[in-house]
Amino acid sequence: MRNLITRVLAAAAGLLLGLPWASAPARAAIEVDIVQGHLNPLPFAAPDFIGTDGPSQQLGRDLARVIRADLERSALFRPVDPAAYIQQFGSVNDTPRFADWQVLNAQALVVGQANIQADGRMRVEFRLYDVSAGQEIEGVGQQFAATPDNWRRIAHKISDALYERLTGEKGYFDTRIVFVDERGSKTNRVKRLAIMDQDGANTNFLTGGDALVLTPRFSPTAQQITYLSFAFGMPRVFLFSIDTNRQEVLGEFPGLTFAPRFSPDGGSVVFTLEVNGNSEIYRMDLRTRERQRLTNHPAIDTSPSFSPDGSQIVFTSDRGGSPQLYVMEASGANPKRISFGQGRYTTPVWSPRGDLIAFTRQASGRFGVGVVRPDGSGERILSDAYLDEGPTWSPNGRVIMFFRQFTVSDEPNLWSVDLTGQNLRKISTPGDASDPAWSPILP
Repeated sequence: MRNLITRVLAAAAGLLLGLPWASAPARAAIEVDIVQGHLNPLPFAAPDFIGTDGPSQQLGRDLARVIRADLERSALFRPVDPAAYIQQFGSVNDTPRFADWQVLNAQALVVGQANIQADGRMRVEFRLYDVSAGQEIEGVGQQFAATPDNWRRIAHKISDALYERLTGEKGYFDTRIVFVDERGSKTNRVKRLAIMDQDGANTNFLTGGDALVLTPRFSPTAQQITYLSFAFGMPRVFLFSIDTNRQEVLGEFPGLTFAPRFSPDGGSVVFTLEVNGNSEIYRMDLRTRERQRLTNHPAIDTSPSFSPDGSQIVFTSDRGGSPQLYVMEASGANPKRISFGQGRYTTPVWSPRGDLIAFTRQASGRFGVGVVRPDGSGERILSDAYLDEGPTWSPNGRVIMFFRQFTVSDEPNLWSVDLTGQNLRKISTPGDASDPAWSPILP
């Protein structure tokens, strides 16, 4: 088992170790497996989960399909083609013929069973094996019971369990993305809030498109969203409850409000308030609705984002002559510039790990998404195009999602990239899409 974990973790560590801005991983067992910046994904097999009847068999096929896709999309794992499988399982308790899987070069094997019971609920269980060692990996097999309409969440939960057991860090598959769905011509653009699973499935629309919406952001509980809306003819920060579909204005202010984000504990929101042309950063307590001014400067201060422990805030300011990144204490004290490269730096967002800050950089007529340490060292551009903008982190700090346009006449779409800058992927959405925000792991 130790050897398998070492081999799998090598691919995971490849996203961090050996790069100039990387910090050490949480587990010493993780090793580097990068050749010139490219990942070496671990081959794994995940046969269709076993079912005792037609509906259960279809459920088993669907579960395995999503699990294979989840793990493959991480770039740390490579699914062996199911058409090449030799052994067929009749029960989750069957002993694998490890030689049959070794000849396929599968190093990990996932075996599962799914049945729809008499009460209409589904029961799902699975096991994970180290093929080379010829043994089950203890402590990862689980059982789930849920209604059949929740089968995708169960698949994502299994993917997270496998990912965590084999990489030593939390997964990010049982999550959602809120974004701005865009339709229509550029002169009559309709923008509405939409939410979907992290793999692009199950899209639902949260607003009707009668008012322009921008910059949605999740709360730490994943049950509330803050966003900017022009519902009353001018920018206002709104709160939206996913459970109740209730919307409310954050507060009545004398000027424009925009660029909202939640604090790590979900108890407050930081945002920008513009009065008489002066943009400053404020914090509002969501319980008392009291607000606190955090910046006081004639320049534009905007786009605040908390550090995971809530002690610091990164923001954008042009107080130095052009938009740059600054870090200050959560009280607003001791602002310090951290970006010094060529170009304009905007939309900073702190990694859930706390070790990096993602940003958008405009330079030489192009926009790129990059990362930098909170002290300003180790800047690295991960993607670059005509327009790459608006980064958001996966909850484990491994992947960044953003929106991209290739030309001025192109429409925006969602993309993701990992911390190597190599695993660049387009995210499927029903229409054009921008301003993504990644949820925490769902409760």
